Amino acid sequence: MTELLQYSFSGITVGFIYALVGLGFTVIYNSSKIINFSQGEFVMIGGMTAVFLSYAKFPFILAFPLAIIVASLLGYILFKLVSLSKNSSVTSLIILTLGYAVFTRGIAQVSFDKQMHTLPSFISNSPILIFGATITPQAILVIIVSLVIVFSLYYLFNKTKLGKAMLATADNKNAAKLVGISVQKILIMNFMLSAGIAAIAGIVLTPITSTNYEIGIMLGLKGFCAAIIGGIGNPFGAVLGGVLLGILESFVAGYLSSEYKDAVAFIVLLLILFFFPGGLFGAKKSTRV
Repeated sequence: MTELLQYSFSGITVGFIYALVGLGFTVIYNSSKIINFSQGEFVMIGGMTAVFLSYAKFPFILAFPLAIIVASLLGYILFKLVSLSKNSSVTSLIILTLGYAVFTRGIAQVSFDKQMHTLPSFISNSPILIFGATITPQAILVIIVSLVIVFSLYYLFNKTKLGKAMLATADNKNAAKLVGISVQKILIMNFMLSAGIAAIAGIVLTPITSTNYEIGIMLGLKGFCAAIIGGIGNPFGAVLGGVLLGILESFVAGYLSSEYKDAVAFIVLLLILFFFPGGLFGAKKSTRV
């Protein structure tokens, strides 16, 4: 029982990180129907920027917002590249995001370095004992931050005029323009919001797993898997998909071998695409015009 609970705690913690990355995929997909394969690099940029700002003696309260701003600016640059190629096919735009991921990774390698880095825990390092299993305060913080972001997005999209404008843009861009919505501004906000969420994931994850310039590759793929499991375009589905994936990985690593852990995401992805192409929780429907 203790072992099962321990693996569950570990899986839920990393699962919420996958959920945040999956949410980034969802935000951009809903507004532009593009699958942004540079999403994992925004996670890496958030963590690495925060680390090197802390090395430069920036105060905690300043370093982390700056790291989010840096990632958001990279999201804005991606939007500009996509807008310059707006007459291209969706496939071409997806390839563009892959190229942007490689470019961002190269810039990070030159600007930072190739070493692994970590941040000190934001709160106490003392583990908390629950029914014989332990969980760190940092892991609890990851879960809390993730839930705050999820419910903030729910409030944004369902309770505010800006959020409803985002949903209208996702549903029908021409109709949104006719009622006075600035579609371009909404798309810019979506790209920057997606990058900012990823950066937050990178910052809160770094004290637990460390980071380097390559970490975004696998995180991006697993975040994509989380979004697919939940039904691409479904925010709450992405969260549930991320948590499910994290728990499965933890159980496989604990009961079989950690060597198979990374294979779980790809096996699950293939099974979902084959048996449930709309995702376990159904994709959000929207019309592309």
